[in-house]
Amino acid sequence: MKKRIFCVLKVYWVLVLMFLITKPIFMLVYHRLFVSSGISDYLAVIRHGMPLDLSVAGYLTVIPTLVILSSVWVQENLARNILRWYLNIMSVVLGLIFTSDLVLYHYWGFRLDSTPLFYVDKPSLVFASVEWYEFLGLVVLLLLIIAFFYFAFHYLVRLDVSLGDVRTRWKSALVLLLLLAFLFLPIRGGISVSTMNVGKVYFSDKMSLNQAAINPFFSFFESLSKGDRFDKQYRFMPAAQARKLMAGMIDAPAKDVPALFTVKRPNVIIVILESFMSKDIATLGGISGVAPNLSKISDEGILFTNFYANSFRTDRGVVSVLSGYPAQPTTSIMKYSRKNQSLPSIPKSLRRAGYDLKYYYGGDIDFTNMRAYLIGQGIENIISDKDYPMSQRLSKWGAHDAYLFQKIQNDLKGNLKQPFCKVVQTSSSHEPFDVPTHRLKHPYLNGVNYTDSCLGVFFKALRNSPYWKNTVVVLCPDHAFRYPDGLNNQSVDRYKIPLIFWGGAVKTPVRVDAYGGQIDIAATLLSQLGLPHNDFTFSKNILNSSSPHFGFFDAPDFMGMVTPDNQVVYDNGMKRTVSDVGSSKGKNLPRAKAFLQSLYDDLAKRK
Repeated sequence: MKKRIFCVLKVYWVLVLMFLITKPIFMLVYHRLFVSSGISDYLAVIRHGMPLDLSVAGYLTVIPTLVILSSVWVQENLARNILRWYLNIMSVVLGLIFTSDLVLYHYWGFRLDSTPLFYVDKPSLVFASVEWYEFLGLVVLLLLIIAFFYFAFHYLVRLDVSLGDVRTRWKSALVLLLLLAFLFLPIRGGISVSTMNVGKVYFSDKMSLNQAAINPFFSFFESLSKGDRFDKQYRFMPAAQARKLMAGMIDAPAKDVPALFTVKRPNVIIVILESFMSKDIATLGGISGVAPNLSKISDEGILFTNFYANSFRTDRGVVSVLSGYPAQPTTSIMKYSRKNQSLPSIPKSLRRAGYDLKYYYGGDIDFTNMRAYLIGQGIENIISDKDYPMSQRLSKWGAHDAYLFQKIQNDLKGNLKQPFCKVVQTSSSHEPFDVPTHRLKHPYLNGVNYTDSCLGVFFKALRNSPYWKNTVVVLCPDHAFRYPDGLNNQSVDRYKIPLIFWGGAVKTPVRVDAYGGQIDIAATLLSQLGLPHNDFTFSKNILNSSSPHFGFFDAPDFMGMVTPDNQVVYDNGMKRTVSDVGSSKGKNLPRAKAFLQSLYDDLAKRK
């Protein structure tokens, strides 16, 4: 009996010990985030993160306990083999989770959740941001972590028992059942009303220390467990209160809206810029020389100076730009074909108005279910990686932006049906920034500079085309980037991006200082074209003085709302405000909560 009990306890405490060890490993890998942290901080991370470690160890010990319990009645060799195979599988699973977490944190800035599962259908593109030597290091790291778990289990956990007499069997079974019941205490996090969650390990004002305390196995499966139960997520307040607050955040009847264009129905070219930020644009106070062509045309067109991305990934950003639909922190509506086809969009509205539609991209259009989304929005003429010769597909993401813009430049030389709407999605300024030019030292800035040079060639071609006087170009990033290195995901600066309306059909240069975000492009643009936008629930006309003006963003698992008098960032995991600044502190928090709750209500209703 003692051997069986000790075997259960060893499985449990070996897991706990290994989870504890991974925390200082994470902090050492990302030492630049913890340069001011001392030994006491490392110990605090281990101590405060232990509840999640104990919980995960409890979950993972349930099956070994049942297997060891079965050894009371079945042949011990069978139970021993089952236990060995379970531990082998867990070595691989834990190795994959901890390795993925270590790698992805560098790119996303948050601990592992279910987000990577949105992209597993295209594994080559999942690793497109990784250089070959980084990938080799990743494989080596994975094998080392798997080996670590494997040897820890097989050297410390041994099931060396025999059946024994009937009386001993019943006593062993009873004790093991009690032990199994006790496992649910650490699994649940004690006997209090609240159950275990990621927020329970947060202890510091430094977000990096809180994130270091998280067990990635727990965060991954907690995120996975939320699934599609959208109407159960983000319940901050009674529905009536959320509706009342939301009523003050929707577009108001048009008032004092200036006409920006010289023609009623100009051609529209929407350029979705990969990972651009306001920091790249000199006219927005950014770094001079990074994007000189964008900076130049921003003085010639309509420049929105207080504009924000809604999220951190392309699949969220594209939907925000084209459909005026806010990004979701725990999922992506783009992967739900039936739901996203019910969305309104700029292309869908323009198609009804007689516009000819075409989409240009240099990469795999099936990544993140994008083709299904675009076709659902009425775009059937799609250019993607397979439309370029292999000699032009030189990037991990497909064709470089120079070849992408060459496609639309060639079309501008032909006899195009007007009015037309063309959407161009760039990719060269995406990690790993493997662009053919090397003008700037920092790889991100160099990638942006390369795409900007391609834009310069395109701008010249458009000016010289017969369509120039009747065309408006809308330039907006899909999301921003964490630049400078180490920029906190919860920093408002992380989401500030440029929005520019430019072209021969623009009346005069204008700077718009009203606050807005990607979701507001639809209402703002369609209003200028004299087209209805009532079905864009979350989109507001930035030029309408009667409408509310704010920027909203979210990512796993926090949200922010920005207005001139208040900038608030709220962490949904730890259920507390991360930052709250401005002359009207606290004003935007209930509004942000109502906005996110209303978004998930809407998401749940879409079939």
